[in-house]
Amino acid sequence: MIQIGIVGCGVIGNRLGAAIEEHDRYELAAACDLDADRAASLAADHGTDRTATTTDHTSLVEIDGLDAVYVGVPPLAHREVVADALAAGKHVICEKPIAADAETGRELVALAAETDRVTAVNLPLRYTPGFVRLREAVTAGEVGDPRRVELRFRFPQWPREWQDVAWLESREQGGPLREVGTHFLFGVQELFGPIESVSADVGYSGPEAYEDDVVGTFRADGVRGTIDLLCDHEGEEENSVTVVGDEASLSLTEWHRLVRNRGREGEETLVDERGDTVRALLTEFAGAVDGEGGDLVSFAEATRVQAVLDAVHASEGDRVRPGDGGDRSRPGDGGDAT
Repeated sequence: MIQIGIVGCGVIGNRLGAAIEEHDRYELAAACDLDADRAASLAADHGTDRTATTTDHTSLVEIDGLDAVYVGVPPLAHREVVADALAAGKHVICEKPIAADAETGRELVALAAETDRVTAVNLPLRYTPGFVRLREAVTAGEVGDPRRVELRFRFPQWPREWQDVAWLESREQGGPLREVGTHFLFGVQELFGPIESVSADVGYSGPEAYEDDVVGTFRADGVRGTIDLLCDHEGEEENSVTVVGDEASLSLTEWHRLVRNRGREGEETLVDERGDTVRALLTEFAGAVDGEGGDLVSFAEATRVQAVLDAVHASEGDRVRPGDGGDRSRPGDGGDAT
């Protein structure tokens, strides 16, 4: 049994706790939260009579017999908790995004490289049946020549009603692009490789507050893409990625449903299965801990996504190359036009 501790006992921490309880390879050894009652509640719901609770993550990572740590705290705290867990010789699963910015993400990549510990980031599209089918279909040429990849986000309310945490409103570590866009930009990376350039016009809901209006473009492996995000409006929530080819289009909607030629005559749902992505992550992670390999999202992959998010925020309408300190170029200055 892999003895695992959870740092951060909010909504996602409890989701991990439930999956750990049901998985035959894991036991919840410890729960940590600044709110002692939340740690105790998670331990009572998903642990055993041996599950320890604490309000100090440095105490958790030093627990004898602890094998792994899940880091489910807000992004600004990721570096400290991940670093302490690795220094204590623990394997680490980090919640997305890898960090609040790519510079910190690269620091975590370097720290992980100095150890022999297994590390992963929880980006569940890697295991979502509909997205896996989308990736296979694009690779197999089922849409023909990909001409466009479209990301669309609609949030009538941000944070959403069930996200009762103030940090999600902050520009520093919150906002819908980090919280939701991370998943779909990772999806673009899975489909077409690293995003090479972005250009975006970003509006914010207030000083130091989250982005509420984004219109942007990007390019990955020669395929042009669009980002269209709007918050605080009338209408339904939507998160989708669509690959438009010269023969067909494929759209992943509602996080899991894959639809061919959405909104057109002959529309066809190809996949309507949510899958158990948390269990899949835990299974792959256990395989890696056992030395048998595992299909895991690396710190480096997650940091490339965060570099794109940084570039979107830095763009101010200019084209920015992710990952190079926000280097800007304009058409005619020697860069490729987006």
